Amino acid sequence: MSHKVLLIDGMALLFRHFYATSFHNQFMRNSQGVPTNGIQGFIRHIYSAIDQIHPTHVAICWDMGQETFRTEMYKNYKKHRPAPPEELIPQFNYVKEVAEELGFTNMGLVNYEADDIIGTLAKAYSAEHNVVVITGDKDILQCISPHVEVWLTKKGFNQYERYTLHRFQMEYALEPPQLIDVKAFMGDSSDGYSGVQGIGEKTALKLIKNYGSVEKVLDSLEELTSSQRSKINKDVASLKMAKTLATINTELPIDTLSLLPELVFKQNISHALKVCNYHEFFASEKYLASHFL
Repeated sequence: MSHKVLLIDGMALLFRHFYATSFHNQFMRNSQGVPTNGIQGFIRHIYSAIDQIHPTHVAICWDMGQETFRTEMYKNYKKHRPAPPEELIPQFNYVKEVAEELGFTNMGLVNYEADDIIGTLAKAYSAEHNVVVITGDKDILQCISPHVEVWLTKKGFNQYERYTLHRFQMEYALEPPQLIDVKAFMGDSSDGYSGVQGIGEKTALKLIKNYGSVEKVLDSLEELTSSQRSKINKDVASLKMAKTLATINTELPIDTLSLLPELVFKQNISHALKVCNYHEFFASEKYLASHFL
C-alpha cells in the first residue's frame, strides 16, 4: 500500500464543533459579526487528525443540499429535522472556502450525500491504498473492508472509536455490508424512515446473523415465530424501502484516478496560521501554533 487516504465528513465535524460551543453561547464572532465557532473547531479537528493519521492524501466530503436521490424515492427522508440555528447557516459555505484556502480538496456531488462520496472514494482507493474515514455517522461502518477503517468521533479533537474490519467482525459477528440489512429492519428515526414496527436492534441482529440478509429472511418466513412473521408481512414494503435508503452508493460518477493527485496533502502550518489570522480564527491560530509548530 503506497498511500494513506484520509476521507473526512466535513459537515459532521462542523456540526459537532458548532454545538460544542454554542451550548454556552460562544459563537466566536469575527469583527464583522459572523459566527466562526463551528469552523474553528473544524480546523483544529482536521489538523489533530492529520497529526494522528499521517495521511498522504486528504479529501473533505460534503452534503450538497437537502434534495438527493433518496428524497426522490422517499419524500419524508430527513424532512422532520429542524432548521439549523441561524448562527450556523453562514458557516456552511464559509467553511468550504476556508478549507480550500488551507489547501484541502472539497468533494461534493449534487443529488448525493457525503456518505455516498466517502463510500465511492473508499471503495475505489482501498483497492491499492489504505483508507481512513473520520465521521460521526455509524452508517459508514458498512464501508469497512480490509483496507478501510472508520474512526467515529468520540470526544474532543482526537478521541475516536476506531473500527477496523477485525473489530467490526468481533463486535457485531457480521460482515460490514450486513449492517445495511440490520438497519433495514430497525429503520432510522433520525433519517425519518421506519423498517419493521416492533423489531428492534436485538431481533434485527439475530435475524441477520441467522439468515444473512433481508432477502433471505423473506425467503424463510415460515421458519420465524408467528409474531415475527406477522410484523414483517405487515411492513414488508417499508422493509424493502429502508434497505434501499440505508445503502450507501459506492458507484458515483467520479473519476477517482484523475482525482487522486489533487488530494495530495502537504503540511504547511505557517500557511495555515496566516489563513487563520486573516479570518480572525484566533482560537484556531493559537491551537495550531502551540500544538504543531
